[in-house]
Amino acid sequence: MNRCGRHPCTDHEQPAAPLPDVPPVSRRVEPMLVEMLGWLAATFTFGAYAMKTMLPLRCFAIAANVFFIAYSAILWIYPTLALHILLLPFNVLRLNDLLRQKRDVHRARVATDFPPGLKGYLEPISLAPDTYLFRKGDPADKIYFVESGCVRLDEIDRNVEAGQIFGELAFFSEKRCRTLSARSVGSARILAMDETDFMALYYQNPAFGFYVVRLMAHRLVLQAP
Repeated sequence: MNRCGRHPCTDHEQPAAPLPDVPPVSRRVEPMLVEMLGWLAATFTFGAYAMKTMLPLRCFAIAANVFFIAYSAILWIYPTLALHILLLPFNVLRLNDLLRQKRDVHRARVATDFPPGLKGYLEPISLAPDTYLFRKGDPADKIYFVESGCVRLDEIDRNVEAGQIFGELAFFSEKRCRTLSARSVGSARILAMDETDFMALYYQNPAFGFYVVRLMAHRLVLQAP
């Protein structure tokens, strides 16, 4: 201590420089722009709730997520920011699923082959030559896919070749029984699908649904007098 009652080192200390005053992001952006982002986010959210179909709903939801992320980041509203950062990839994935289903429906309208990727639902059956798989009037419990060989539909005098399905009409008939008899022309390998899997695929897989509808229309034309 010196005679003035102060520590000698304090005479040479310089006052600390004040920290720069950095304004928050919201002060560096035009208030009108911030408000516009908020109104756009609210408008797209309202539009998403008003949509009746999923494709425009997802598009509006993605736009709302983007504007809410910008709005919340500027104003430092962290709960809203975190929510819409999580919702954005979720909505993008769902939109991609919808677009893929739309492409599948378009391909199914022009496809003629059995939809790929569905053979895992089928159970193999081997038939000896001239063996009846079912007869007209039998209860319908399965749909069949010809993997190899040939199956004859006696009543309409038609053959079902490898790569085609048959037995689907009975699932949609009122009596739920076979409308035709089917027998193997030679040795044949058949894949069978039960009713539960068939109905689930029919309603959930657009390619399979269109394939079945087109096939039934073709068979009904053949059976017409």
